[in-house]
Amino acid sequence: MTHIERRAARVLLVDADDRVLLLHGSDPARPGHFWWFTPGGGLDAGETPAEGAARELFEETGLRVDPAALGSPVHDEVTSFSYDGRDYRQTQEFFLHRVQSWEVDTAGFDADERATITEHRWWTLASLAATDERIFPVDLVPLLTPLVVR
Repeated sequence: MTHIERRAARVLLVDADDRVLLLHGSDPARPGHFWWFTPGGGLDAGETPAEGAARELFEETGLRVDPAALGSPVHDEVTSFSYDGRDYRQTQEFFLHRVQSWEVDTAGFDADERATITEHRWWTLASLAATDERIFPVDLVPLLTPLVVR
């Protein structure tokens, strides 16, 4: 099986109530296959991970952040997945960014995002730990716990 190699950057967007923002999406090749995920996506040519994370955050939530304000990544991983009939192997870095609050604006969605992202929700660690829905990254609760519990 041939995988498409891809680099990505994602943002753990956390509000003053220690809730993390997740988007709910689907795979056009697999109707009924839904999951929750952090804002972010593939890097454009020449982009640093922080630049890509900031760009994706703006496109998917309307929140404009200076890439330098994201600091250093708090987590990295390699994941394999299928999307729209193609197999990917994605190396991705996660940045933590805190906001007091934020009203998500999806006006920056591209056509694919408009067709596949159905909603967004702010999740508490307790609600993430209790859900049986698909959440990515799969280790989100242990990843977030030391970052948000003060």
